[in-house]
Amino acid sequence: MVLSRNDILRALELVKLPASGQSLAASGRIGDVLIDDGKVIFAIGIDATEAAAMEPVRKAAESAVSGLPGVRQVLVGLTADKAPSASASAATQARRQAQAGPGGAVPKAAGVPGVKQIIAVASGKGGVGKSTTTANLAVALATLGLKVGVLDADIYGPSVPKIFGISGKPRLVSGRTLAPMEAYGLKIMSIGFLIDEETPMIWRGPMVISAITQMLREVAWGELDVLVVDMPPGTGDAQLTMAQQTPLAGAVIVSTPQDLALLDARRGVAMFRKVEVPILGIVENMSYFVCPECGHRSDIFAHGGARHEAERQGVPFLGEIPLAMPIRETSDGGRPIVASDPDSAHAKAYLAIARQVRDGLSGPVRAAPRIVIE
Repeated sequence: MVLSRNDILRALELVKLPASGQSLAASGRIGDVLIDDGKVIFAIGIDATEAAAMEPVRKAAESAVSGLPGVRQVLVGLTADKAPSASASAATQARRQAQAGPGGAVPKAAGVPGVKQIIAVASGKGGVGKSTTTANLAVALATLGLKVGVLDADIYGPSVPKIFGISGKPRLVSGRTLAPMEAYGLKIMSIGFLIDEETPMIWRGPMVISAITQMLREVAWGELDVLVVDMPPGTGDAQLTMAQQTPLAGAVIVSTPQDLALLDARRGVAMFRKVEVPILGIVENMSYFVCPECGHRSDIFAHGGARHEAERQGVPFLGEIPLAMPIRETSDGGRPIVASDPDSAHAKAYLAIARQVRDGLSGPVRAAPRIVIE
């Protein structure tokens, strides 16, 4: 059987919207449908305030389509570019009103069961050491006595499995729920556990969104104080999905000192502020290099730029991490330096950053922000 868009829509006739009872197929919310060798990928258009209410609809859509002959895998995403404005259509306003609770309050995106706080580690550009920072920050937070998990949301370039030295695939707990992998006392999930290491991720936005959503919500995380999310570089689908569907407690921005990296870091700060996620601080990675032979210090990428940017933006400066071979060697070897050499100066630098992040999380748990992109 050759699957078509019409086959998918017929299956979605059985999925009803909670407010109106209208079928999902007739609602006009289904975007492009990608069908490739038994894999079906599509997105459901929503208002930014509907994420929590529409999550059961997303799951029902996946279930309905997965029952079609010839379907091997289904990935469905929820997408919203703008929150409704005063000029929104009557239908959009009606949907929003129908989802409102007592007193007109709109339901907010739910947190992840058992997870107290979720933080994003992000950068405006790639190659600044964001994943290495994520791994060592997570181990450092665990060293401080917290129960910590790591979610690798960098779908196109998952590096967390290598940094933690983990191979193999996670086991199914029940239904679609996966057990996270474990290392150094952390619970860890990455798309890298689910695909071959050399497989390129040639995925469109809806599939990326679905993968992140599933790794976030269909993993048995258990009880965690903090879930540290290694974000992909940039300010696109992944960042907006995390901010829209998750009550992020804050974001840590990683940058190198040079002007080009700081320009992108500035965009990252602006993006998280746009979606009302607090900035926990900026880390200056590869801040300087000290020759192991003669002890001479070289500011290869300049120095102090991230500190000055933090001051300019009015956000905390969390600290400097040098460009150092032990950090690179332990990351490549699957042994984050905070775990493998906890008494080293480099590990202590990460611990100092972790203490500031922990202290920045001491406030009440935040609800997910309303997304408004102008």
